[in-house]
Amino acid sequence: MRQKLAGRSSRSAPKVAVLKGGPSAEREVSLSSGRECAQALRQAGYEVIEIDAGRDLPERLAEAAPDVVFNALHGRWGEDGCVQGMMEWLGLRYTHSGVLASALAMDKNRAKQVFRDAGLPVAESLIADAGEVRARHVMPPPYVVKPNDEGSSVGVYIVHDRANAPPQLSEQMPARVMVESYVAGRELTVAVLGDHALGVTEIVTSGWYDYDAKYKPGGSKHVIPAEIPAEVDAACRDYALRAHEALGCRGLSRSDFRWDDSRGLEGLILLETNTQPGMTPTSLAPEQAAHKGMDFPALCSWIVEEALCRA
Repeated sequence: MRQKLAGRSSRSAPKVAVLKGGPSAEREVSLSSGRECAQALRQAGYEVIEIDAGRDLPERLAEAAPDVVFNALHGRWGEDGCVQGMMEWLGLRYTHSGVLASALAMDKNRAKQVFRDAGLPVAESLIADAGEVRARHVMPPPYVVKPNDEGSSVGVYIVHDRANAPPQLSEQMPARVMVESYVAGRELTVAVLGDHALGVTEIVTSGWYDYDAKYKPGGSKHVIPAEIPAEVDAACRDYALRAHEALGCRGLSRSDFRWDDSRGLEGLILLETNTQPGMTPTSLAPEQAAHKGMDFPALCSWIVEEALCRA
């Protein structure tokens, strides 16, 4: 999967600016991803500068003058097309998806429409006022309430089928939220690198796959390859690659699924696609790459080289 480097500066080792942190609700995850990626890129021989993304980001990038920017930001501003647009304006090469794909994937409602148009199976959902969701059941339970534009399971409420009252959403929730029919089943995920689906992982938890299960050591168990029928494995890979392409993703993405094994292939539902998957010690995409024989420095190098090769 290694690509020939193109467009390098005269330096023998390209300079990579790793963006991390930022102001979103996923700041701590991004700081961890950024540290891991910076260390891996140094091991791979790159010149690396780490930048905690703040309001002075354009000035800091201009001062650093990198050959490529490794975007390890998560959440709003860093993952939704905002930083991508800034880097386009500055004429900088950067990793992962561009402005449109990033904005579409971060907007869960619009991403679902793209998936439907591509013939991919998604759960029924609607956008509602948070006040209305607090006041009544806006769809029959069970259902899930979540921000339309956050990741890492931030602000997710599960309303069970016997719930007597609607969820009392926190005041930190946005004014408009997504309400989605609850999808029962096993948690599966597929990372896509370029034009190749790396594999299928099953995520096993004692409860649901919340923030702690994703990022705390021991929070979940990853079974790779997932112990599922061959047709479901093939469908997961196919759907993940089609989602990547339908959104216009570049580089690395990861798509998440729920599978109700009592319904066979009909029970497989695409939940969402993440254009900048976590790159922490417990993250899924690096684990799938490693299972394919690509260690973490090689994965980070591939991502950088893919960005450097773009016209």
